[in-house]
Amino acid sequence: MTPRHGQTADTGETSGLPEIIYKQHRSRNRRRSVAVITTQIAILVIFIGLWELAGRFKWIDVLLFSYPSKIATLLADKIADGTLLPHVWTTVLETGIGFVLGTLIGTGVATLIWWSPFLARVLDPYIVVANSMPKVALGPLFIVGLGPNMMSIIAITLAVTVIITTLVVYSSFKEVDANYVKVVRMFGGSRAASYRKVILPASFPTIVSTLKVNVGLAWIGVIVGEFLVSKEGLGYLIIYGFQVFNFTLVLGSLVIIAIVATVMYQIVAYFEARMNRK
Repeated sequence: MTPRHGQTADTGETSGLPEIIYKQHRSRNRRRSVAVITTQIAILVIFIGLWELAGRFKWIDVLLFSYPSKIATLLADKIADGTLLPHVWTTVLETGIGFVLGTLIGTGVATLIWWSPFLARVLDPYIVVANSMPKVALGPLFIVGLGPNMMSIIAITLAVTVIITTLVVYSSFKEVDANYVKVVRMFGGSRAASYRKVILPASFPTIVSTLKVNVGLAWIGVIVGEFLVSKEGLGYLIIYGFQVFNFTLVLGSLVIIAIVATVMYQIVAYFEARMNRK
């Protein structure tokens, strides 16, 4: 049957329509991303500029709030004389260890609870109580039991991160469609196979999202631990700055914490985005 005049042209245009729509969608997403980044940078620049002007013209108490150029000068001087980087490295190391161990231990405990429904029922009230307790208050106990060293700081960090990770990951395990597990069991798969092939892969997005939460929690645990016991680290610099009324040092330490925590958060967000695209 011979196609009518113009039918081929219409079919060609229709076949290319999905590609055109896809390109338009990507173009809109790029424009939106550029607009978001530009706005974020503009807000940061305006904030820093206003803070600088407020400090220069004495609109604020410079002793308490300092201003950006003074903070930058102090940090540059401390980097030049080699006194800052050891503190940064100590805190980053403690945070990294607490962050990784908190996620791994929390996921392991969630796995153990999922594996044994009996154990889940036994531990449920204890987990609820542990979650409601102010974990930071346990710091003195860790210091007495483990000594005034890095171990006690990491223990405080784990106390903050493990319970949250356990609760979130275990909830994700329970929300996986039970029919998938039944299919694996019907084909002779064991509980371990169900966990390995269904439960854990389905919960990867939640585990990655938990990493983003643990970034902040790990920093809280480490800084509080350094407040209590450390003689090195950014938490120690903050306490020292308060003791000698050097609030520029305090704010400079907070700026470094914000920068490093942002980098850690963005790394986790990158892996989350990669996983969501798969």
